[in-house]
Amino acid sequence: MALTCTPCENSPEVFSAPDKVDSKAGLAPLLLTVVELVRQLLEAQIIRRMEAGILSESDLDRAAESLQQLEAQVLHLCEIFEVNPADLNVNLGEFGTLLPPPGSYYPGKSGNNPSILELLDRLLNTGIVVEGDVDLGLAKLNLIHAQLRLVLTSKPA
Repeated sequence: MALTCTPCENSPEVFSAPDKVDSKAGLAPLLLTVVELVRQLLEAQIIRRMEAGILSESDLDRAAESLQQLEAQVLHLCEIFEVNPADLNVNLGEFGTLLPPPGSYYPGKSGNNPSILELLDRLLNTGIVVEGDVDLGLAKLNLIHAQLRLVLTSKPA
């Protein structure tokens, strides 16, 4: 079997980056999107614990300050990498959007079109167990076998 290499610049199959994302940014928009998803997920969990009366005033103050600082850092990084913060919400087609529109979601309240963030928040609040086997191999040889059991919950296990 012979392998041939075609330089990328001559290949018609190479996809160009979308015009609205600055090519200097690289993976920054994706990373910032994940950080924003986690930030909003943490915020939802803080709201749930606040309403359940689990957090003390000092815990709540520390959490609120930390969330504000994290949000400010995300906005600052958006400026550095020239990413519009509104572009951090990814539309996943039939699955909906990654993040809910600003001000449209409150933890514990169900919406008609839940975002991925809302679904993750519900899963964390309820809890989920994922089990599976993963085999990694090469040339029809299983070289690594992993048995996984993941318990994902926002409550103490």
